[in-house]
Amino acid sequence: MISSFASYALEKRLSKHPDRFGKGTIEGVAGPESANNSATGGAFIPLFTLGIPANAVLAMLMAAFIIHGVSPGPLILKERPSLFWGVIASMYIGNTMLLALNLPLIGMWVRVLKVPYRILFPLILLFCLIGVYSASNMPFDLYVLIFFGILGYLMRKFEYEPAPLILAFVLGPLLENNLRKSLIISQGDFSIFFTRPLSMVPLVMALLLLVSSALPLFAHKRKQIIEKIKE
Repeated sequence: MISSFASYALEKRLSKHPDRFGKGTIEGVAGPESANNSATGGAFIPLFTLGIPANAVLAMLMAAFIIHGVSPGPLILKERPSLFWGVIASMYIGNTMLLALNLPLIGMWVRVLKVPYRILFPLILLFCLIGVYSASNMPFDLYVLIFFGILGYLMRKFEYEPAPLILAFVLGPLLENNLRKSLIISQGDFSIFFTRPLSMVPLVMALLLLVSSALPLFAHKRKQIIEKIKE
C-alpha cells in the first residue's frame, strides 16, 4: 500500500497535467499498480536475507515457516534451497496466471466501472464497515472509520493530498521506534545518521525530493514576476 501511494504522489508531482489525477488518467493507474506489484516480490528480500517481514502478510508467512521448522534468514538458501527456489518459481507462475486471467477478463472488469455511483458507494461503505468490525468486533473501530472517512472527504474537498497522511500514519510508529533504538546505540549522538552511508543516502534522497517539490513553485513565481515586468 505504501509503495502505491508513494508512486501516485510522485507521478502526480512529475506530471505536466496534475489536475487530471483522480479522474482516471492512465499515469495515476499504471504507476501505483506497477509499484504495488514490484513491492510484493521485493518484500521477500528482507524476509529471506534478514528474517524480517516487511508487512502483515509476510509476518503470517514467517510464522508458518517457523511452525514448520524453517528459520527465515541468510542461511535459508543453504539449508532449504528447494523451499527458496520454490518461492521464486511461484512468483513467475503467479504472474503468468495473473496475465492469463486478466487479459481475457478485462471486459468484465471494465463493466464494473459502469455500475452507477449511487449503487456502488453504499456497497463499498457496507463492505468497509463489515471488514473493520470483523477484524476486532469493537464498535470503537467503526467510529474511527467514520471519523477518518469524514476527514478524507474534507481533505478531498479542500484539495489536500491524502497520501502523505496515510504514509505518516503507517510509518510514524516505525520511524519513532527505530529512531529511539538508533539513539540508544549511539548514546544520543545524532551524527550516527550522517556518518554511515546506509542512513546518509536515504536522508540525502529525501532532502532532494523535498527540494524538488518546491522548485515548481519557485518557477511559477518567477514566471509571474517576469510577466509583470513585461507588462
